[in-house]
Amino acid sequence: MTRTPTRLLSPADQERRRALRTMKGVALGALVFMAVLFAFSFAFQQQVPALAYVRAAAEGGMVGALADWFAVTALFRHPLGIPIPHTAIIPSRKDEIGRTLGEFVETEFLRGDVVRTKLEQTPMAARLGEWLSAPEHAERIAAEGSVMAASILRALSDDDVRDVIEELAREHLIEPEWGPPLGVWLGRIVDAGAHHGAVDLAADTVSAWLAANQASFSGVISRRLPGWLPSVAHRFVDDTVYNEAVKFVAAVRSDPNHPARVAIDGYLERLADNLQHDPATIGRFEDAKLAVFDSPRVRDLAGEAWSTAKAGLLRSLGDPDSGLRRRAAQALAEIGARLTTDAALQRRVDSWVTDAAVFLVDRYRHDIASIITDTVERWDPAETTEKIELMVGRDLQYIRLNGTIVGALAGLAIFTIAHALLG
Repeated sequence: MTRTPTRLLSPADQERRRALRTMKGVALGALVFMAVLFAFSFAFQQQVPALAYVRAAAEGGMVGALADWFAVTALFRHPLGIPIPHTAIIPSRKDEIGRTLGEFVETEFLRGDVVRTKLEQTPMAARLGEWLSAPEHAERIAAEGSVMAASILRALSDDDVRDVIEELAREHLIEPEWGPPLGVWLGRIVDAGAHHGAVDLAADTVSAWLAANQASFSGVISRRLPGWLPSVAHRFVDDTVYNEAVKFVAAVRSDPNHPARVAIDGYLERLADNLQHDPATIGRFEDAKLAVFDSPRVRDLAGEAWSTAKAGLLRSLGDPDSGLRRRAAQALAEIGARLTTDAALQRRVDSWVTDAAVFLVDRYRHDIASIITDTVERWDPAETTEKIELMVGRDLQYIRLNGTIVGALAGLAIFTIAHALLG
């Protein structure tokens, strides 16, 4: 049989190989000792009759040692290279052993009742909470999750994501009519008087601008007057227009029932009604919407939104001191602390985990067990035999050694009984 090269073995397997060779030497040494003892006692038993007992013990020890050597060797290879039937069991029946092992695991371990009983006896939520409540553990989970999330983000195709965003934006934002919903929303605002604050803000802004930009009114009206009028008349006209504008804005600011405010309310009410019921208004609004959000512009907006979001997320995920990472670690630690102290939450989490595990085991236990079968089938017979022998071979050599000792005692006992009864 081809041996697995030592360089392919793990350090633990190499240590097992050394221990196996040592035990094989011990078992072989016991057989050789029995053979030497048999030869010596057989040669001198006529001169020393008591050596007949030694010969019987040595003879039984050799038989036991050889029988157990054959049994142990037959598991892994043909004894002495002779293809005796029902030997080299492991390499010749590797696939069957894998199927049997898979069926055993499936029927005895991957059963819903077995899994449920074991999980119900384990305080999973409490242990998880105790572990997760430690800041270093929460930070570790946040760091590992960040690495996974960043890897997923980098693996995503930017073009595909832009297509998805564009399709979602078109389906949920652009294709539906904006007019009626916007009219309903505007009507509610007008009915509640919520727009008065915006009107106040606009009046305040205009008032502040007028106060800071009186020079902007120079020539606004006077440049249209006849040139033969004196400059004093020109300044008087410009100052009058400016002062009237200031008075008008001040009146709007101070009078809640100012005609300008009433006109604004009426316009907004008509606009809200037209956006809901007037096809012409709705059509114009939709045309304006489509002009703003044409196809190239939507795709550009989708690409910009994704690029900005992706870059921001990657920066936050890669920076241990970012707000995202800190908040994630803090949230995990808080969840762990709650799992440690909240008995009701512990019961819910344990129940969820148990039910999920039982469901997965009941539904996929054959697929899970098939991993064992498929893996064993892919193994090379020689390497499989080598691996198994390294795992259990040392203990099997004890069987050879015990067989030698038990055989010797049995041979001695049989000879002693026969000699006592038959003389």
